[in-house]
Amino acid sequence: MNDKSVYLDNAAATRLDERVLEAMSPYFFQTYAVATSEFAYSQGIEAKEALDGARGRLAGLLGVTPEEFIFTSGDTESSNIALKGVAKALGKSKGRHIITSRIEDFPVLQSAKALEKDGFSVTYLGVDGEGFVDLDQLEEAITGETILVSVQHSNQEIGTVQDIEAISKICRSRNTLFHCDATHSFRRLPIDLSRVPIDLLTVSAHTIHGPKGIGGLVVRKGTTLGKLMDGGFQEFDRRPGLENIPGAIGFARAAELVDEAENDRLRAMRDHAIWRILNEIPSVTLNGSPVDRLPQNVNVSFHFVEGESITLHLDMRGFAVSTGSACFSRSLQGSHVIYGIGGDHERAHGSIRLSLGRYNTLEEVDAAVTALAEVTRELRKISPLGK
Repeated sequence: MNDKSVYLDNAAATRLDERVLEAMSPYFFQTYAVATSEFAYSQGIEAKEALDGARGRLAGLLGVTPEEFIFTSGDTESSNIALKGVAKALGKSKGRHIITSRIEDFPVLQSAKALEKDGFSVTYLGVDGEGFVDLDQLEEAITGETILVSVQHSNQEIGTVQDIEAISKICRSRNTLFHCDATHSFRRLPIDLSRVPIDLLTVSAHTIHGPKGIGGLVVRKGTTLGKLMDGGFQEFDRRPGLENIPGAIGFARAAELVDEAENDRLRAMRDHAIWRILNEIPSVTLNGSPVDRLPQNVNVSFHFVEGESITLHLDMRGFAVSTGSACFSRSLQGSHVIYGIGGDHERAHGSIRLSLGRYNTLEEVDAAVTALAEVTRELRKISPLGK
């Protein structure tokens, strides 16, 4: 991207904060030993102390003990470990039923589908027009065979925030484990696991201006979880492999740099963008909840025009946005999330997501909305779908 480009796809990836890189740098060039060599030489001790320190800082931000936080390669691996690990541990002893929602991100949905092929039964809960899970429907779906409920904290596309406290209480009352994907809400919304009984929680660094390739999975004490990979005994014998110490350091630093002042600034830009789009551009629909929404998320469907065309024209004007989720952007399929909230083909294919980050300004958001208005007006003039 050139200096004039405006990046508004922070849900897919964020620019690394220079302060994060500064914190990581010594563990590439000075203390680069592996943590498991702590008993052999001093640099190994330093590496182990750094890893433990990063783990403790992240655990503290979530309200759990360091022993309950394991590092992974990112949210995809974390959610795979959660679903498949529970299935492996409890599939023969308790039951083979899992519950999730239709609008989950792909790591959860594809893990659930993989488990179906292995003989597990999966209930995919529907959601309402704003993307909320029906809590009564959830409670009715839980049976004596249910071993896990996996419902995200916030949606990756439309930004709707679920009532995870209520969901966790339902699961606890029914003696069912609860996994929550908090990839897009960690440090953007309050998550206190000392108060909310969530058994497994997925988090990642790439959405909060941290490094790519590092994430975490909270595994609360007493949670039964099978081991998916064989190898060493790293990460409390739950996830073997060479520890990514620079990544862990960067993750912890990135998490600490997010504060409420920044989140409030994102909310203000979000609300400003939504207001302008809904009031200045005709024939648009806001996707997701207008109230219980991620601070950084704007998702709108533009009628009578394809979202792919909008993104391409915006790119030519220097604005990077996405249509549907980042994973869907190369697919001819419409967004499963928009379909899930009752949207039709036109709404699914006409959705545009602007996701805001630390380095975006109100001036950039204004310029993007102005460009959106111009692009949609021009495209509708030649659209075969109507005006």
